[in-house]
Amino acid sequence: MNDTTPAILLTEATAAAYVAAAGFRVGPVGRVGVELEYCVRDPRRPQHRPSPARLLGLLAHLGNPLPGGSAVTIEPGGQLELSSAVGASLTECTSAVAGDLALVRATLADHGLYLDGTGLDTVRRPRLVTDHPRYVALAEYHDRAGTRGRTVMTNSASIQVCLDSGTDENGSETDDWSHFARRWWLADAIGPVMMAAFANSPHVTKAGRRWASYRQALRFGTDASRTRAPRRTADPRTAWARYALAAKVAMVAPAEDDPAVEAGGRWLVPSGLTMRDWLRGHGPRPVTLTDLERHLGTLVPPVRPRGYLELRMIDQQAGDDWIVPVAVVTALLDDPEGAQAAADATEHLRSPLRRHRDWLGAARDGLADPALAAAALVCFTAAQSVLARRGAPLPVRDAVAQFLDRYVLRGRCPADDARQQRDRRVGVVSTG
Repeated sequence: MNDTTPAILLTEATAAAYVAAAGFRVGPVGRVGVELEYCVRDPRRPQHRPSPARLLGLLAHLGNPLPGGSAVTIEPGGQLELSSAVGASLTECTSAVAGDLALVRATLADHGLYLDGTGLDTVRRPRLVTDHPRYVALAEYHDRAGTRGRTVMTNSASIQVCLDSGTDENGSETDDWSHFARRWWLADAIGPVMMAAFANSPHVTKAGRRWASYRQALRFGTDASRTRAPRRTADPRTAWARYALAAKVAMVAPAEDDPAVEAGGRWLVPSGLTMRDWLRGHGPRPVTLTDLERHLGTLVPPVRPRGYLELRMIDQQAGDDWIVPVAVVTALLDDPEGAQAAADATEHLRSPLRRHRDWLGAARDGLADPALAAAALVCFTAAQSVLARRGAPLPVRDAVAQFLDRYVLRGRCPADDARQQRDRRVGVVSTG
């Protein structure tokens, strides 16, 4: 799609067919991608948010994409995001991103800035650093229901692991873990376990409720039609199309021939309008393919099919521990033995009727939940075996082993470290 592409008007049937097909592009599995979001901090000015122009200017000499292929973008709160090139393997992806990340960190350090390896910035008040109409409209949409949506937009940071959707070979659905339906099922099955194991945004609410991944709790607390996991069905394509069309529309851009487009005019922020409603003629104008694609980009369930599977439930990690979720998720989804072990460890954890409770429980408790801790131990142990058998680089295997020893074997997650550090600071202050 580009500026010269004529607007393609959609009916409900064509929109549903497009969403179903575009969500799961089938083919051989094995490619790996990752998106790393970081809040950028200046220790000399704790409340300061470096502007997008400054960040991009500081990194301009490195090129964009960076030497390893990662694209650099700035999120609406000033978070820096590295989006890897698609790696042909785990080794290729992690090696390229590690090199790019080292260059970025070194450049920012030369100017007194650093990348904060946590899932949620709890120091700075939520604030947009962009006036792009898309983000302004999305913030307005969220603000109607409180501050949680804007906080997620501007103060959160995640790791998004991206893997191939899978194959679509006749007869393979019931016995092949590379089939797209089984991969979608498995990604949903391991999702709460991954969320719990990598929870790294602890918080205690005013009501006294403790969260291990408050980033994900905040996201779930926004528009449920766009953040909860789709229902589990035998046909993920139909389920995803139904989910996408039932989701509320957060913004409507001016029509492509409207002068307001070039003038950067304000976008419409509807109230209660679903994509299905709009397709049925209840919106401000007919729906175009561009409108539908924009809508799909605002949907943020824990696992999102975007032609590939995008696992979005993982908080950002300290140091180079971002490698661990990429390696573990890849090992569990792309290797048949790893997939079977993960399926056996997680299937009994699913609530048959109230699946959302599983996600909320993982965000709340982390690995303090004994059932999640037991499943995580099986999953990480299986991933270790897969990585060793497949000859993953030693630094990757070491990172997984150290994470397993420090957290999973002890029923802990990174959020527990942050809590201990906070409690020590409070203790020092209280004892004078």
